[in-house]
Amino acid sequence: MRLLFCLALMALPMTALADPPASKKVDQTDVYHGVTVKDPYRWLEDAEAKDTQDWVKRQNEYTRAHLDDSPVRAQLIERLTKLWDYPRYSSPFHRGQRYFFFKNDGLQNQAVFYVQEGLEGEPRVAIDPNKLSDDGTTALSDVEVSDDGKLCAYAVSVHGSDWQEVYVRDLDTGKDLSDKLEWCKFTSIAWTPDNTGFFYSRFPDPATVAKEDQTNYNRVYYHRVGDAQADDQLVFKDDEKKHLGYSAWVTEAGDYVGLTVWDGTDPRNRVYVRKVE
Repeated sequence: MRLLFCLALMALPMTALADPPASKKVDQTDVYHGVTVKDPYRWLEDAEAKDTQDWVKRQNEYTRAHLDDSPVRAQLIERLTKLWDYPRYSSPFHRGQRYFFFKNDGLQNQAVFYVQEGLEGEPRVAIDPNKLSDDGTTALSDVEVSDDGKLCAYAVSVHGSDWQEVYVRDLDTGKDLSDKLEWCKFTSIAWTPDNTGFFYSRFPDPATVAKEDQTNYNRVYYHRVGDAQADDQLVFKDDEKKHLGYSAWVTEAGDYVGLTVWDGTDPRNRVYVRKVE
């Protein structure tokens, strides 16, 4: 498939293109260890600035106009659609008396999460992320079912964002409960064996910290189902090392909670364990 895509790109006609939108330059110079470095595009580092967003919009329009004009685009779409049009399943797992799995019919933007009663039950939709947005870009970034198979905590990512919101769904009724957890990024969800709550990690409310710290000060909390997020119990933090990230997990027997500590892409990490109380 990758070869097909590359060949299709090579087949694009080499028509004359208008010059791309101009990119302004600023007089920005820094000196690092005695070396002068010019950085005329420093202004683009502020992704939220109007100038940056306008620049991105113009560049996208320029690129889109060229790609949409390609005579092989329709052929490429037709061929890839045929290649992708087949049902795909994840490996099933069970919680309590229920079995769970993901399935994509073939051309769905997002795989659907299914539940069935026992091995002989009829599968039914537990969560369909395709219905969470009109354009199909809202994805389930994590789904964790309680040990009794009755509740599901799931993290939602909108438009491919790393930021997540966590909700809890009653699998008997198919309805979400009142729980909503914000300011999560790359969080794990680890249910306690009594099925009353779970561990997760989140960052501070962005309104309470400086902009450069909005992805620092990650902390681990325990959330009891039905409680407001403001009432969640703080489990672990290390503000002296504000850049660290955390993933919580519960042992198979349910008597210990584990904590994996990571520092960006560093292959080294730390693991802590604590008795579940």
